[in-house]
Amino acid sequence: MVIKMIDIHTHVLPALDDGAKNEDESLLMLKAAIKDGIRTIIATSHYHPRFLNEKADILLWVENLKKIAKENELVIDILPGQEIKLFGELIDVYQSGKLLTMADQSTHLLIEFSSQHIPHYTQRLFYEIGMLGITPIIAHPERNLAFLKNPTKLYDLVKKGALTQLTAGSLLGFYGKEIRTFSDQLIEAEMAHFIGTDAHNITTRPFNLGQAYEQVTKQHGIRYTSYFSENAQKLIEGQPIYTNHPQPISKKRFIKFF
Repeated sequence: MVIKMIDIHTHVLPALDDGAKNEDESLLMLKAAIKDGIRTIIATSHYHPRFLNEKADILLWVENLKKIAKENELVIDILPGQEIKLFGELIDVYQSGKLLTMADQSTHLLIEFSSQHIPHYTQRLFYEIGMLGITPIIAHPERNLAFLKNPTKLYDLVKKGALTQLTAGSLLGFYGKEIRTFSDQLIEAEMAHFIGTDAHNITTRPFNLGQAYEQVTKQHGIRYTSYFSENAQKLIEGQPIYTNHPQPISKKRFIKFF
């Protein structure tokens, strides 16, 4: 079975956030992605108070990086996106044209929470996003302390239509045993829909999607590897995403971390 290597979460655009610092580093990251077997990436620069990277700017930088890749004979497709920190005025900003759906053609927004908590208005805002025909993809929920302590909070969002993206490094144990275990539990509970690297550089936060897919195959079977890969393909094509029926993670199955 041929697994398409599409990375839906990267910080490869130069000098826009805490990812690539300049064009040279962007080029090194693209080379690393290709070495990992990746042939398509979504450049999801941060959008939050520290990095207000708006749609128009990202579209320009993506085109610029495509030219750089072509000049260096790198065969990789670069698509635009954003990693949007959840905030109360998100709907207004989206309707103003400043936010990007994934690949600028899907009906999905990549949404990031803080690492410590879940805003009290999350369910209401997700409902309002849904009324606009937009589905939120929760970035790296396995690295969120609130979800770790109470996975039912994530289950409540997923059963109402939210999707999730696990970090490749989480599945490989880069963030510790607890997060790795929780990531596997989310897969088993049908609460994971994508895997992305969240690559920021070529050293401390690199491209490791190939390793992650190998680990998923070993731990859960090729069916899940194919599932994640096919969902990434559907995302960039703007097609409906495959979902299964999520299951709550019982206290018996859940390891108490704190």
